[in-house]
Amino acid sequence: MTTTRSQAPAPAKAVPASPSAAGPEGVPGLPGRLPLADRADVRAWAGAFLRAEAAPLLGTFALFAAALVAGLTGPRLLGHLVESVKAGTTAGRVDLLALAFVAILATHALLTRAARTRATLLGERVLARTREDFVRRVLGLPLSQVESVATGDLLSRATNDADRLNESIRQAVPRIALAAVTLVFTLAAIVLTSPLLALGLLAGVPFAVLSTWWYRPRATRAYERLLAQEADVLAVTHETARGAATVESLGLGPRQTRRHGRAVDQVVRTRQRTTWLQTIWFPSLDLATMVPMALTLLIGGLAYQRGAVGLGELTAVVLYVQALGEPLDDLLTWTDELQIGNAALRRILGVDRLPYERSRPPVATEGHAIRLEGVGFGYGPGSEVLSGIGLDIAPGERLMVVGASGAGKSTLGKLLAGVHHATRGTVRVGGAEIGTLPVDQLRREIVLVTQEQHVFTGTVRDNLTLAREDALPDERLWEALETVLLTDWARALPDGLDSEIGPGVAPVSPSAAQQLALARLLLSNPHALVLDEATALLDSTASRRVERSLAALIEGRTVISIVHRLDSVRDADRVAVMDRGRIVELGSHKELLAADGAYASLWHAWQTARHVDPAVRSEPGGDGDRS
Repeated sequence: MTTTRSQAPAPAKAVPASPSAAGPEGVPGLPGRLPLADRADVRAWAGAFLRAEAAPLLGTFALFAAALVAGLTGPRLLGHLVESVKAGTTAGRVDLLALAFVAILATHALLTRAARTRATLLGERVLARTREDFVRRVLGLPLSQVESVATGDLLSRATNDADRLNESIRQAVPRIALAAVTLVFTLAAIVLTSPLLALGLLAGVPFAVLSTWWYRPRATRAYERLLAQEADVLAVTHETARGAATVESLGLGPRQTRRHGRAVDQVVRTRQRTTWLQTIWFPSLDLATMVPMALTLLIGGLAYQRGAVGLGELTAVVLYVQALGEPLDDLLTWTDELQIGNAALRRILGVDRLPYERSRPPVATEGHAIRLEGVGFGYGPGSEVLSGIGLDIAPGERLMVVGASGAGKSTLGKLLAGVHHATRGTVRVGGAEIGTLPVDQLRREIVLVTQEQHVFTGTVRDNLTLAREDALPDERLWEALETVLLTDWARALPDGLDSEIGPGVAPVSPSAAQQLALARLLLSNPHALVLDEATALLDSTASRRVERSLAALIEGRTVISIVHRLDSVRDADRVAVMDRGRIVELGSHKELLAADGAYASLWHAWQTARHVDPAVRSEPGGDGDRS
């Protein structure tokens, strides 16, 4: 019997690449992929799942088993009906058997519906828990680790892969179990009905076994490529959408279109490969049931003529053989889907193989002074960005870090904030190495403020209290908004602090988003701030408003400002000049001008640029410190 099948979406084992490479199947220019979990991790997850969901699973299987028994009773009853008609039974008995047959069909349909409903609910519950666990694990990763992998890989594991795992749990697991039990029961029913006619089943074994033996390894390899390639498509799409303004301003649209096209072409080629494999495998599965059915009819006809089998037995066996098609297809096809779920699960659990921020007790510190001793750092082997950095920053000091693009300023800021850790030397806060501080303690000590700030979908109150576990009174929240000059904006919202804001709800302007982030920082009350051109992406009016908010925030705090324009360097206690990953000059504005070195050259160049064009806001080249 030919069964209609839908092509299952395919999985991937995502190549466990280094943080800087996209892997052999990746799109050039994309960050690396996350690693995969191994079989032991998958077995541990499966064991935990079975223990946690034992009762729902047993209930679901019980319903499927009851539906199976009802389904197997139908053909036997129909064969009995045919035999009764041949023997000359009464019309009343025929009607009774027919009604019983209809009742069994209805019972089978109802039980099947109930079983699938239970399986769906189970799958949705597991899907929700899996996604929540995945997000929790990702949030526990060091920021440096998150930055080193493709965003598309993270998104695809949290969305596509979780959906496929859900499909495996909701559909594949119960249907495989049901199909296996159905095959065993049906084969047993055929043998018990007529051992002679059961011999015809042997003809279908080569078609099922040999075709599956040929198909399985080839399909698995193709499936393993596909999920990784789909993650590449998502990564390019996300990168292009998020940087749409930059793509448009720099005329990068054609380049991004070509990158996206290459990523999609890889997916298309892999899908064509899996489709071609299925055009060979699926017909072979059909032959595995059609050939035995033909032989059963042939053997049965000859045996009936010789009186070896009765008409009722022949009818029941033919129906049983026909019924073998669906469970056989389910067993093999859904086993294929289960492999997809297994690959998706390995991708989801792969996050556990990365180092994560473990819960640690607070570390005793003495004051809030910051010290760097012999610090060096590189994003990869043989590519050191910083070297020989030595610096002492006193509590309450205002230090400005300047230098040409690519000098290492932003990288230094990330080291100070604990986003990255020095590959040699030490960075200390209050005498304690920054890498030993628990995350919550580190964020109370020092926080990085960059050009990009995210407004989370939720209320204004939610966005303000993200960094606080304790509830804050409204007065504190309004005070913070007043400090950063955002009170009028918040009061203009329909529900004040309880107004919903964020993407897709109520968009927030870039300046308001930055001020909201500053108010959040004010409430978290860190001792030191690292400001990495926090207003560089804003227009002049918005920039001045945010800078006034910053002035209120930084009062009484240690501030390390990474700047590309020099219009505010006179306000600094000291200026550190960086060149090629080193601090080449350190002193006050007047001292460095008098020294007539690297800083004096930068200052004179800046003054000349401002004299020629007063609208100049930053030096050419931006802040590409990873060059």
